[in-house]
Parts: sequence; C-alpha cells; structure tokens
Amino acid sequence: MTSTLHASHVDLSLTPLGPNFGAEVNGLDLATATDAEVAAVRAALVDHKVLFFRDQTLDDDGQVALGRRIGELTASHPVVGGVDEAHPEIYALDSADNGFADVWHTDVTFMPRPPLGSILRAVVLPATGGDTNWADSQLAYDSLSAPVRELADKLTAVHDGNREFGYYLAQRRGGKGSVWEGEVVTRLDPVEHPVVRVHPETGRKGIFVNPGFTSHIVGVSDAESRGILDLLYAHLTKPEHIVRHRWRAGDVAMWDNRSTAHYANRDYGTQHRVMHRITLRGDIPAGPLSL
Repeated sequence: MTSTLHASHVDLSLTPLGPNFGAEVNGLDLATATDAEVAAVRAALVDHKVLFFRDQTLDDDGQVALGRRIGELTASHPVVGGVDEAHPEIYALDSADNGFADVWHTDVTFMPRPPLGSILRAVVLPATGGDTNWADSQLAYDSLSAPVRELADKLTAVHDGNREFGYYLAQRRGGKGSVWEGEVVTRLDPVEHPVVRVHPETGRKGIFVNPGFTSHIVGVSDAESRGILDLLYAHLTKPEHIVRHRWRAGDVAMWDNRSTAHYANRDYGTQHRVMHRITLRGDIPAGPLSL
C-alpha cells in the first residue's frame, strides 16, 4: 500500500514501512531531483524520520551534492577523516577497518551540536546480512508511562565520545581531528544533553540517550543512573518501535538524527561491507525545561 505526501507542490509516492514511522520513497532519482522534490524529501524526513531510496546512481560527488541541497554539511566526523582529500564530508564505514556500528546509537551526540540528520549510501554489501535497524525515539517517549515521562523530562545526561573514539583520536590522528563547528577537534570533552529532546521543527518529545555515547545521568547515583538508562534503552528498542532495512546495491537511506537511533547488524562474518555517510549540521538539543 502506498501513500503520498504533499510538500512544495510535489507529491512523493511513499510506501510506509511500519504503522508509525519509516517509508520507502518510490520512483525518485536523487541525482536528478528538482528543487521542489528535494524540498518534499526534506519535509518527509521530519514526518517519517527515516526514508529509503532504491536503485540510486549516486557516487561520492553526487552524495555530497545531494546533502548540500538539503542542508549544511559537516565534516565527515569530529575524529575520523574523510574518505579521501576530495571528499572530506564523507565518513567511510568499512568493515575491513573496524567500521562497524553494532551498538544502538544516535550519530555524534558526544558533541555540543550533533548532526541534524544523516545520508547513508551502500557501497559494498555482503551477500547476506548487514541490515540496519532504526528506532523511533518519539514513539518510544510517547509510549512510556506518564510517571516515567515526567521523570525523564527533568533529567540531563552526559555523552562521552572518548569511549568509542578517544583512542582513535590519540593514536590514529595524532590528537588532531576534523574541523567541527569551526574548530579543530583535539580532545573529546564530555557534553550534557537533555534526556528528552524536543524536536525543533515539530515540538514532539523523544528519548535522547543511547548506549553508544551516553555515559551517565547527571545528579543521581551510579546505580540509579544505570537503572534509568537501562529502562530507557530497553523501551526505546522494543520491536514495535523499530523498522529494519535490508540493503541492496543502489540503496540510500536518510534519517532524522533528532528523532531516531540506529544499529547495524554485524552478522556477515568476514564478508566485506562499506557504507558512505554524510551528516547535516544540526542545532544544540533542547529539553522540555529549557523551552
């Protein structure tokens, strides 16, 4: 069953992937899309949170050009350099170089201004396996019980990139990372974000902690922090909050980093998997108490 979304005078043909979020965009060539079509995609991204495009012909140049039409691009990653000198915006996730994402996370939440969204392109795929899962953080928040929502609304969490990228920054990059928000990243200072993020475009609330980068809750004991985070992680990743994408050659995925978390299955053994990702510059997360 397909549906359409009207934005900027363009109707996109969408196939919903679940009752609440995720959609496949049918028949749109991202390499030749008009400005109106790109605007419709941008609107659909906020509404559906994760979009999939089959049979695309984008290369690295095309992926960067598409990203620039949607928003302002960041460097590939605060710590990891671009895929090559010509494409400093592209982050290569290469399984041959420990490029895995098999922990639930939201991209780059360990920086004060995490990316708005990400665009991921399949470059090399294993014969089987390597699916990616997305969780809807807003649906997860809405389905919490009222007392737990009220508690989460008041909490702040610390996000720390050192656990995942501190060694890489020090050993692989010699203590000098990418230029992020106008400054060269030389260390990964932990940052604080609200546990519940208010989406700046829709006003909806979503769970904004993740096992990949969140270290602890501020102002509570270690035991309380672990208990609260474990509860939120388990709830966020319930099956009814998730859509799963089985990759094919030519696939492109696009997601809203402000309302989702994701996880890439590492179930393909020694087969090779390479994905190229770009990210769109975002804003400083705001919680319910800061508005």
